[in-house]
Amino acid sequence: MSENTSFKPSLRLMDATMLVAGSMIGSGIFIVSADISRNVGSAGWLLVVWLITGFMTLTAALSYGELSAMFPRAGGQYVYLKEAYNPLISFMYGWSFFTVIQTATIAAVGVAFAKFTAYLFPVFSENDVALDLGFLQISPAQLLSILVIVFLTYINTRGINSGKIIQTVFTMTKLLSLLGLIVFGLWALKGDVWRANWTNTWDIHKLNPDGSIAEYTSIAIFGAIAASMVGSIFSSDSWNNVTFIAGEIKNPKRNIGLSLALGTLIVTVIYIATNVVYTGVLSMHEIASSERDRVAVTASQVIFGQAGTMIIAVMIMISTFGCDNGIIMSGARVYYSMARDGLFIRKVGTLNKNSVPEIGLWIQCVIASLWCLSGRYGDLLDMISFVVVVFYMLTILGIFILRKKRPDAERPYKAFGYPVLPILYILMGLTFCILLIIYKPQYTWPGLIITLSGIPVYYLILWLEGKKPDPVILAEEA
Repeated sequence: MSENTSFKPSLRLMDATMLVAGSMIGSGIFIVSADISRNVGSAGWLLVVWLITGFMTLTAALSYGELSAMFPRAGGQYVYLKEAYNPLISFMYGWSFFTVIQTATIAAVGVAFAKFTAYLFPVFSENDVALDLGFLQISPAQLLSILVIVFLTYINTRGINSGKIIQTVFTMTKLLSLLGLIVFGLWALKGDVWRANWTNTWDIHKLNPDGSIAEYTSIAIFGAIAASMVGSIFSSDSWNNVTFIAGEIKNPKRNIGLSLALGTLIVTVIYIATNVVYTGVLSMHEIASSERDRVAVTASQVIFGQAGTMIIAVMIMISTFGCDNGIIMSGARVYYSMARDGLFIRKVGTLNKNSVPEIGLWIQCVIASLWCLSGRYGDLLDMISFVVVVFYMLTILGIFILRKKRPDAERPYKAFGYPVLPILYILMGLTFCILLIIYKPQYTWPGLIITLSGIPVYYLILWLEGKKPDPVILAEEA
């Protein structure tokens, strides 16, 4: 395999914005509002959860603009953490990114693609067994999700332009599709349903599948909101993927920050508008009790009639296919940067003849495929959301650290609303993580344990490489 030594800047502002928006919009917006509604029980609080998530996402994206302008290099957030803290912290991010954040997200989105493909082609049903290994039964849906991941990985080994074309086409298609759903949904809005949903706007309670309600204690309300945000945060995640491919973006000091702002704003507005439509055509009970949480299917059947199921199935197939392409494309750049630092398999730090980290792409493909066989979609997103927010907080805190450590460094763009908005994000993120540990520990602790397991792995790699730990790290530990 012939190699190139540097990335090719090929992506314009439009391409980068489509990567941000396309990586964010997967299947979550079509599904997770059902779980949110069960947790909060009212239309007002359903929108509040999405508004809080949107605010946090926009705030984080605007804050990352400063870091992306300072360090417009492949690896993005991994590089920011290394510059603000030390190699150990950045490796722990890279380790959790490789083991959970990126690979499990690729798997979750791939499984969602397969599940909705089964609406059109029942042969891919998740309820059938395609392969029985005795200790493991594999469904056609799982096999299809793996096939999609392998195909998109291959496309992206052909060069950044191959992945760019898929990303732009599929993202534009799903944005227009969601806009169509919103417009037709508002046209089909039912006055009696709308009034019923918005009569007791701020009542918050648990909404059971049978329609009964259970009141919360004052403290439990915060836990319900945190639990609700797991789904909305997962649905709004991966916006930072554009920072990983900084080396392939034209004029990165300008275009990365701008694409982060534009992409997250577009998606936030679409997400909120879509939930407004849900509350205009479905009762809260119908939203909460949608079959297999597929609230968009239920809403679309009201809006479009019998064709609604197929319309949403096609929309989600387009959405998840484009989403998986974006996160597959960008993820390998983090492993590339780790390998260049001597903290990953050395060959991952090389580029193929198409100027992409092909070996990193295939290793990512293998781990994501294993995740596809691991369990349910909900289990994956619960584990991911906690770890993701922890590292977002650390990265945004890094802005304060770098302003103190490097006050004279060039900053073509400065974090919007600094220091108020970054501090507010950190406080909100910290509250979310603490409440999640208390009220939904079964999948937060595994994610935290995987992240912390990066510490012995880091020192093992240093020992195998015959390297000494960074003296800054040793001083901090002392």
